[in-house]
Amino acid sequence: MRWISVLFLLFSVPALAQWKDYKLTPKGDTINRIDQNGLKQYEWVIRLESIRGEPGYEEEGEFIDNRKEGEWRLFNLQGDLIGIEFYKWGLKDGTCRYFNIHGELKLEQGWKALNPDKVYDTIMVENIDKLESYDQVIVKNEGASIKHGIWKYYNAEGELIRQEKYVLGKLEGDPNPAITKVPEKKTLAKPKEVLEFEKKNSGKKKVKYKDGTTGGL
Repeated sequence: MRWISVLFLLFSVPALAQWKDYKLTPKGDTINRIDQNGLKQYEWVIRLESIRGEPGYEEEGEFIDNRKEGEWRLFNLQGDLIGIEFYKWGLKDGTCRYFNIHGELKLEQGWKALNPDKVYDTIMVENIDKLESYDQVIVKNEGASIKHGIWKYYNAEGELIRQEKYVLGKLEGDPNPAITKVPEKKTLAKPKEVLEFEKKNSGKKKVKYKDGTTGGL
């Protein structure tokens, strides 16, 4: 079997040599890669410890040229799924959802990412006076995501208690009309993302990783 190990080294070393730094999971998967230009690439697991009373958490997702891209998942330090965020150009984009430790929604946020490489960005906004019609709007880029869409707030039982609508960072009808209170109680089922996570990870422990060799490979 030694020849198999030799072949593995011959093929793996050149592949890993392109990374300035990286980590390895117990399964041998390469994560937390930094290329020769110092940019974060591909799958990452980031752990932040508790500090000054703030709970710690882990986040898992993908970097493209040092910018978060696509779906990122957040976990508390006990391994419970507590959030699902979406990114574009390293900025939040789309609907981000956050859960309590029981897997019930506690907050939904709507975000719009602007291309950080542009001073101004053009986006399409729905025309409220004309159904299925959109207008082009030029927005000055402030270097951060802007609130855009419906924000929903839930109580500890997972019941929707309030929602707000933002259009390009502004609360629609500011300050009151866009805030809708939902007085009637309604028990909501767990989101499908939480159910899928719980099913896939039933009885499993969180994946740990170890440091890989840096440089000189």
